[in-house]
Formats: sequence, structure tokens, C-alpha cells
Amino acid sequence: CFVFVQGAQITKASHFDYEFLLGHKIVFICEAKGDPQPRINWFKDDIELYAHPFIKITEWQLKNKHIKSKLQITPARQMDSGMYECQANNKYSIDSRSFKADFSTISK
Repeated sequence: CFVFVQGAQITKASHFDYEFLLGHKIVFICEAKGDPQPRINWFKDDIELYAHPFIKITEWQLKNKHIKSKLQITPARQMDSGMYECQANNKYSIDSRSFKADFSTISK
């Protein structure tokens, strides 16, 4: 009996550099696949993020063993600048993507 195993792999992610306006919304997206299906965790400056009044984390089941996660921060504040990371993991591997968020005071 052949069992196909696949380490967690990020298949789609937001752009690395993200400039946000104070008081607006920050959104990062991460999609991953793997078998078993990976979990996606979010970090800011190496500290894991959990939902709280300003942070919303949403997950969708895509096709087979494929998951999409969205991190949303509203309203964006100066302290939200920093390095963000989404990390997909299952028992075979961990894959991650980093994003740099910086605020802008000028609306384009």
C-alpha cells in the first residue's frame, strides 16, 4: 500500500512589502497545501498572533488538503509596523513567508 505524504507548502501569499495608512486596514493572505492538511499560524516580530479586537484571522477550506488564511488588522496603528510571517505546518514540514509592513501618512 503506497501512502502519499506531502509536507506543508505555501502556494500563494501577499507581497513582501506592504505600506498601510494609519486608521485603515492591513490585510495579509496565505494559502497552503499538504497531506495531512497544514495549519496556518501568523506571527508578528516572531510572536504568534491570536484574534483580539483589532486582529481578525479567517480560514477557508479550499479544495482537497488546501487551506487559505487571512490576517486582518483594523484600524492600523503605528505599532502595527513590523515583520509579519505566515507559517504553514504539518507533521512533515514547515513553510513560511514573511511580509514587511510600514505605515504611510500620505494617501496615494
